[in-house]
Amino acid sequence: MTNQSGTSDNNISRRRFMGHAAAMAAFTVVPRRVLGGPRHVAPSEKLNIAGIGVGGRGGDNLRGVESEKIVALCDVDWQSAAGAFRRYPDARRYRDFREMLDKEGDAIDAVVISTPDHVHAVASMAAIKKSKHVYCEKPLTRTVHEARALTLAARQAKVATQMGNQGMAFEGNRLIKEWLWDGAIGDVREVHVWSDRPTHQGKLPLWWAQGIERPTDTPAVPEHLDWDLWLGPAPYRPYHPAYVPFRWRGWWDFGSGGLGDMGIHNLAPVFSALKLGAPTSVCASSTAVYEETLPLASTVHYEFPARGDMPAVTIHWTDGGLIAARPPELEDSREMPREDGLIFVGDKGKMLVTGWGGHSPRLIPEAKMKAYRQPPKSLPRSIGHYEEWIKACKEGTPAESSFDFAGPMTEAVLLGTVCVRAGGGKLLWDSRAMKITNRPEANNHLHYPYRQPWTL
Repeated sequence: MTNQSGTSDNNISRRRFMGHAAAMAAFTVVPRRVLGGPRHVAPSEKLNIAGIGVGGRGGDNLRGVESEKIVALCDVDWQSAAGAFRRYPDARRYRDFREMLDKEGDAIDAVVISTPDHVHAVASMAAIKKSKHVYCEKPLTRTVHEARALTLAARQAKVATQMGNQGMAFEGNRLIKEWLWDGAIGDVREVHVWSDRPTHQGKLPLWWAQGIERPTDTPAVPEHLDWDLWLGPAPYRPYHPAYVPFRWRGWWDFGSGGLGDMGIHNLAPVFSALKLGAPTSVCASSTAVYEETLPLASTVHYEFPARGDMPAVTIHWTDGGLIAARPPELEDSREMPREDGLIFVGDKGKMLVTGWGGHSPRLIPEAKMKAYRQPPKSLPRSIGHYEEWIKACKEGTPAESSFDFAGPMTEAVLLGTVCVRAGGGKLLWDSRAMKITNRPEANNHLHYPYRQPWTL
């Protein structure tokens, strides 16, 4: 890319760059064209943002960032995208994000990606390679390999990133860390985490189908949907309404079930508070495993090594309506959260967290909570999930769920789905080599061959 003088921005020395910026700042806010491209946006300027996948959840995410300029919209289903088209009538419209990124060029500073999971990685990587800031819905990727690749690429490109697990901005997440680091329940060696997905409150009907095989009929593709682009890098299969819209989450080729959906939300405060990295092993069991879809319910156990002065810890995950055993410390008059919850087990007590994403923590029993003298608030409070990312794009301050946090967590979480898909049992994980060491055949589930011409 070249600047206005026609010389390459890469040839401007750091000393010359800083001196020029300081001189300009004495008179006015420095516009991004002077600072060298779309990654340099002054705090007083609005970002030019493009949406990739703008129906449903994508529309919600765009509303979260519409304090900036929404300049381009991309969706393979223009019927689903109609609401976003009406809300942002001046935004240019595309079906293929690759065409959008090529044509828009420097007119885009950042992208918001809200496609089905199997497109997250290829869309994010395409944007990162063009030096765009990236907000991507959770789970960050569909495969373990993709998560590692995105983490490294974003770090090298120095773009601002955020994964869409909004709970990381909750007050509860700060309280969990402050209380645990204060020693409220002592050393934590065990955590129970659950979600009822794909059921609702542990009952039918399902949010999306799991435990089924591929349909055999082949209805016509709706005129408003580009099925080939919807499939993206996934293996080809005929269109069927069993996959779209949103029903894709339970199919192995497109999603990762309750663990990839709510597991990312509910495990995030655990990873953050306990400073977790990669697990050393994963062990899973489930209802019947199907070739095409995730099982109806599963249990996954993650083993993490000691970190600094924190001891080794075991994380127990359950989904499909299964929940952790009721702790004896919980009063009979209080209900266990059925939809989403956590229990931190310390050597001096327990903490129950109700709601998704670490919403409402309490020490149990209630008498212990009332007697606990809470420490001063020592952690910065969030300015808002979307606002964090916008600020990161403009000022370089890291967002709470940047890919440096979200990537390694996604890797670890998706190892659980790998273990389930491999039939359960125990997998030993070598994170440095990015390899399962005791069952080589399970490594086949860390990634898959993309359909041509898609690449990462």
